[in-house]
Amino acid sequence: MFSIIQAAGWPIWPLLLASVIAVALIIERAAALRRTKIVPPGLLQSAVANYRQHGISEDQLLRLEGSSPLGRVLSAGMRNAGSSREIMKEAIEEAGRGVAHELERFLTSLGTIASIAPLMGLFGTVVGMIEIFGSPTASGNNPQALAHGISVALYNTGFGLIIAIPAMIFYRHFRAQVDGFLVEMEQEAVKLVEIMQGQRK
Repeated sequence: MFSIIQAAGWPIWPLLLASVIAVALIIERAAALRRTKIVPPGLLQSAVANYRQHGISEDQLLRLEGSSPLGRVLSAGMRNAGSSREIMKEAIEEAGRGVAHELERFLTSLGTIASIAPLMGLFGTVVGMIEIFGSPTASGNNPQALAHGISVALYNTGFGLIIAIPAMIFYRHFRAQVDGFLVEMEQEAVKLVEIMQGQRK
């Protein structure tokens, strides 16, 4: 492996850095975007039961807010339980925007790496080809040397694709996961508003 990296030349080092960053982002997002951390099951039911038994207290709201992103959305609605439906919805939407921004953290960086890795690999290949054909030793006189030089130059393109394909797969997966969580949180928030406004049992 090290011999391939050495043969590919200096353009492969930015690709190696991009691969390390991509792996770190994938691990971080996989750990952060677990369903039990984002939308814990039964959280709405327990929050409503607690509200009906003990009313709304600041300690209860702080615990709910710190429990999960869904808890932050629900606590924003419960803080405005005495207000109109429109004010409750505005508070929930405001909290939801903050939660959405937090869930989408680092996804843009991962998508950028997936997009530019093939271009970085192509750049390395172009640099390698320039070095082959521009060398004063005229490697064109030796077909074996020319073939070896081209294969070395193509290492960069291959490595760029190896980075880009998994990065794009995980980017799409995490994006779909975040969208699903946001839809689920919106549905739970609508149920909370209807319960608080007496439109649902």
